[in-house]
Amino acid sequence: MRRSPLLPRRQVGFLVLLVALVVALAGPLLPARPAAVGAETIRAKTIRTEGTVAAEDDPASPWVWPTGTHEVVRPWEAPADEYAAGHRGIDLPAPLGAPAVAVADGTVSFAGQVAGRGVVTIDHGDGLVSTLDSVEPSVSTGETVQQGAAVGVVAVGHCPATDPCVHLGARVDGRYVDPLPFLSPAAWPVLLPESAWPG
Repeated sequence: MRRSPLLPRRQVGFLVLLVALVVALAGPLLPARPAAVGAETIRAKTIRTEGTVAAEDDPASPWVWPTGTHEVVRPWEAPADEYAAGHRGIDLPAPLGAPAVAVADGTVSFAGQVAGRGVVTIDHGDGLVSTLDSVEPSVSTGETVQQGAAVGVVAVGHCPATDPCVHLGARVDGRYVDPLPFLSPAAWPVLLPESAWPG
């Protein structure tokens, strides 16, 4: 009697499912991911001052999510070199006119238009800078802002008006880095089409 060629595939599929289940259950027990390279450890906190929009975030993460949603619709895509194509930040969905907040305490180093899009850049000190692209600024250059304070509203720009977003960028000592490690984990994984996968 010949063995069915499907039996080993079923066993492999079962093992893959078992490993995924173990990883999912053990995930919360694993140590937290390290902070991004070169970033000073800043503890996120609840801000209850007037004009504050963002509520408390994960206290182990230095930044709060700027749009309140913990969802990434387009991830960081590291460029091959400083001048190569890539996606130097992450895109977060947000309705037009929704408030965008400072991810951490800092000083506004730029608030205005870049190539027809509203941009707010905040210097957090120690070489760490965040940028919110596609935001109509409500702050001015030189202004001091607190984490969670509104700095503008979502506008058309990086993403189309039919599917608006805020592009969050991060730089450490002038070099673009993935902003995701500065944030608390996303509420759920986002499945991207294969064509959008950077790997």
